[in-house]
Amino acid sequence: MLRVGLTGGIAAGKSAVAGELIKRGNPVIDSDTIARDLVEPGAPGLNALVGRLGQDILQPDGHLDRSELRQRIFSDDALRAEVDALLHPLILREIEQQLQSHLNAPVVYIDIPLLVEKGFEKHVDKVLVVQAPEASRLARLVERDDVSEQQARAAMRSQATDEQRAAVADHVIVNDGSLQELAAAVKTVDETFHGIALANGTASE
Repeated sequence: MLRVGLTGGIAAGKSAVAGELIKRGNPVIDSDTIARDLVEPGAPGLNALVGRLGQDILQPDGHLDRSELRQRIFSDDALRAEVDALLHPLILREIEQQLQSHLNAPVVYIDIPLLVEKGFEKHVDKVLVVQAPEASRLARLVERDDVSEQQARAAMRSQATDEQRAAVADHVIVNDGSLQELAAAVKTVDETFHGIALANGTASE
């Protein structure tokens, strides 16, 4: 099995690429979904957060108060690092468990938005980065999330740069055309990874 980390800047089109990979029959593990599930009531991630931060981060119904959590860690780098240290091992463990369900797949993609920022590239065999022109990302983000241009730019600045992501990438897809062009680019890259898996003997018989 070839483990490929899929990442890209906010609103670059990573989800569209993931969708195309799924259409081509590839398993795609979504780390964002895993992270959300880990902080549901009764889940180990939420228990760990409450143990560290207290009951104040819970809503009356027992769910995580995400706004409260964001406020607590927004201007406290040390606390944010502690929260990451609590959750990231749990996320990685769940990724590993899900990978066990795809042992016969030659290539498995792991969608990790903050792969570069959190150093997750060391947990995969290859890295696929999705890029898009800044103006396109900005327009998509403003429309998609109904935020101001200033807020959108702040969100983009909070992430790694294209150059930082490209530095760890094995392949880069530039999403600056039509959906048909994106699908063709995904096909080319996916075939490349499957060829690597076959050459390495990781493809299923």
